[in-house]
Amino acid sequence: MTQPSTTLTGQELAIMKVVWAKENATVREVYETLRERRRIAYTTVMTMMNILETKGYLLKEPSGRAFRYRPAQPERRVLTAMVREFVDRVFDGAARPLLVHLAADTRLSKAERAELRRLVDGAES
Repeated sequence: MTQPSTTLTGQELAIMKVVWAKENATVREVYETLRERRRIAYTTVMTMMNILETKGYLLKEPSGRAFRYRPAQPERRVLTAMVREFVDRVFDGAARPLLVHLAADTRLSKAERAELRRLVDGAES
């Protein structure tokens, strides 16, 4: 039996990015921020934030008549786990094919390629 995925869905990640940026937020605050970029229902945000709490990504505390949510895990730890899971799933755990793909990506500017090269060289030191 395989382990359930710890990777966040696109919608869950969008919510977490808002909460990480604000450090803590109500459902209303997250909803208003997301609504600036796309249409989304308030009840969807509320449901997703409750799911994120259940999954251990958010902590909830009473604040007047509402709840304030704050991250239960640092952004870097969550993103690192997501990248690791992606590499495992897509590249069978090998990071090299991902680096080759990134290096060949025509959307990268010369500066981004140079930064990628610098990061790889720095990791070898």
